[in-house]
Amino acid sequence: MNEFLVDKSRVRRAFDRAAKTYAQHARLQALVREEMLARLQGLKIEPLTVVDMGCGSGEAVRVLRQRYPRARVVGLDFSSGMLQEASRWRPWVRKPLWVCGDMERLPLGDASVDLLFSSLSVQWGNDLAAIFSEARRVLKPGGVFMFSTLGPDTLKELRAAWRSADDGQYAHVNMFLDMHDVGDALLRVGLRDPVMDVERMTLRYADVDAIMRSLKGIGAQNSTQGRARGLTSKRRLQQMREAYENLRGEDGLLPVSYEVVYGLAWGGE
Repeated sequence: MNEFLVDKSRVRRAFDRAAKTYAQHARLQALVREEMLARLQGLKIEPLTVVDMGCGSGEAVRVLRQRYPRARVVGLDFSSGMLQEASRWRPWVRKPLWVCGDMERLPLGDASVDLLFSSLSVQWGNDLAAIFSEARRVLKPGGVFMFSTLGPDTLKELRAAWRSADDGQYAHVNMFLDMHDVGDALLRVGLRDPVMDVERMTLRYADVDAIMRSLKGIGAQNSTQGRARGLTSKRRLQQMREAYENLRGEDGLLPVSYEVVYGLAWGGE
């Protein structure tokens, strides 16, 4: 068993539960989404079919729908709860299409998408090659795949604090791939001319409880196969808190690091 494989049914349930609180806790997700949408403005494209893969509660879909008024815009997510929340937005004309589906087996036709957009979603899959192969399959020749994911320095403070509490006995944080490995995976499936870069961000919180509430609020609970089963003891929780407290900065806040990987590639001819 790979301890870092995620239990996708558990992930889906977590996102279903978090759908109503997602927007208020998704600070990082909002920053990354805005950065991606800004980058998208630099591409001179006029897509007729746009898919937001892993659309969550639909914030990016709204912008994509306004930016490309002639396009058919699809919001796709494997959480029905997120899609229910997203579908509360009902424009008068050219309503988005909301589709429940898995990134590793997209319910989309071959060569049917001009722009495949995905912000901080692909890290929730278990098979990056399958996700990228599906992106390659559904893109039209010359179509654009723009995505972001998380790199290995993400949540490094939380990972280290848990390691000090249980000597690394359990997996508490997902494993995230290096930017170069992600770029190589794009090439292997036949996506063209990949462009990759990375940005490091640090969010700050008042205490460990605020960090955990924020992660739970966006549905980012520990769903790895190597997680501890059953309730974590109060002693281990306290050890983790004490280890994290050692990282409190001069501003009096606790840091949470994220390594954000941005990728862009093109559909094959």
